[in-house]
Amino acid sequence: MTTTFEALGLDTRILQALAEEGYSIPTPIQAQSIPTVMEGRDLLGIAQTGTGKTAAFALPILHRLAQQKGRPPRFSCRVLVLSPTRELASQIAASLRAYGRHLGLSTAVVFGGVGFGPQRSALARGIDILVATPGRLQDLLDQGAGRLDQVGTLVLDEADQMLDKGFLPAIRRLLKAIPAERQTLFFSATMPAEINRLAAEMLTDPVRVAVAPVATTAERVAQRVIHVPAAGKRQVLAELLRMEGIGRTLVFSRTKHGADRIVKQLDQEGIAANAIHGNKAQNARERALAAFRDGSAPVLVATDIAARGIDVEGVTHVIQFDLPEVPETYVHRIGRTARAGASGEAIALCSHEDRDKLRAIERLIRQQIPAETRGGAAAPEPARAPAPPRPAAQPKPPRGAHKPARQPQHRPHGHAAPAEAPKPPRGGDQPRRRPAAEPPRRDRSWREGDFRDGTPAPAFLRRGR
Repeated sequence: MTTTFEALGLDTRILQALAEEGYSIPTPIQAQSIPTVMEGRDLLGIAQTGTGKTAAFALPILHRLAQQKGRPPRFSCRVLVLSPTRELASQIAASLRAYGRHLGLSTAVVFGGVGFGPQRSALARGIDILVATPGRLQDLLDQGAGRLDQVGTLVLDEADQMLDKGFLPAIRRLLKAIPAERQTLFFSATMPAEINRLAAEMLTDPVRVAVAPVATTAERVAQRVIHVPAAGKRQVLAELLRMEGIGRTLVFSRTKHGADRIVKQLDQEGIAANAIHGNKAQNARERALAAFRDGSAPVLVATDIAARGIDVEGVTHVIQFDLPEVPETYVHRIGRTARAGASGEAIALCSHEDRDKLRAIERLIRQQIPAETRGGAAAPEPARAPAPPRPAAQPKPPRGAHKPARQPQHRPHGHAAPAEAPKPPRGGDQPRRRPAAEPPRRDRSWREGDFRDGTPAPAFLRRGR
């Protein structure tokens, strides 16, 4: 049954902003999450990227803040949203300002790579909604520039990456500074079992909203894998990017240095590309995203963490130069294309060393990805036939049971049994063992000066002379 934003009971000023943004019907994750968050309950939301998770928590939070009176506390905030990357933090803050433009609420964003001054000033005035990366926020708290004792709602966006990529220690420190009586919201595209267990520790009686199975890939994404030697990946990547129909393309690299090497190789091939990762300065990351959006550099090479904040329409292809270590990451990567009802293509480059990762991905998504071979790579191994079942083990006789008598062997008539070789008599002609040679005994009679074998006596034996 299709619902509307009006039916969800949102503030009329928020509805006005949504109409100005062109929103008419909530997505499934929004329709299921907004009523729960408005009630003040904890929530664990799982949905594919591009399905509207930001609005799913932003709209009900704005609605609840609009019902409150008074100014935000100085040096603190009412709502804290944690994000794994600067780009995603900026994107969330921009969405909050757009949805709440008629409410008069204050929103600030805090992340690394820029100066502390404006961020300290914003905290000093007091903020309704603070969007931050964990590292920079902890730095500000350590400097005494803010506190979190007035936070009533905590949001962890992209929770799988927040907890799985090394942010857990910083998050635990921040949780100690936030009141235990709070509303906590987890939103993520994937939720592996170990992350799900950790989320259960932080949430209190949460409502679970999952609009798609964790292992489901986008329906409009055409997937294929190219088997290629590791040394030939860059050449195959350049050939793919020169093909007709390749538009705005996102290339995934496993490491930051690998992303820089790929960009350098593409530049030598005459293909305009930029890299975005954690080692890049903030202004360099913003320039790379701007060139990606306007098409002046239609190829963007990114690591998984940096790509979490990339929300660019019209991405036609996602190429996985390196297959991910975690199979669930594959699902999130290809979700960067085929957004907003469009179609897209996902291509994975698989070397011989990546075969195990590919098998893990195919087990997760429960389908075999169409494959081809280039550059002299060995064809993928066919699926092995299942091993025949082992015969059932025979039960052992109970201890103490009598063994059956040994039956005599049947021999033809007239043939005698072969004679056994007689055993030699005990103690007969067996050679006697010689005792081991004993070491020469030393007479420790130091009265004669030395040992009898000529060895000088130790000094402590000579003291009596």
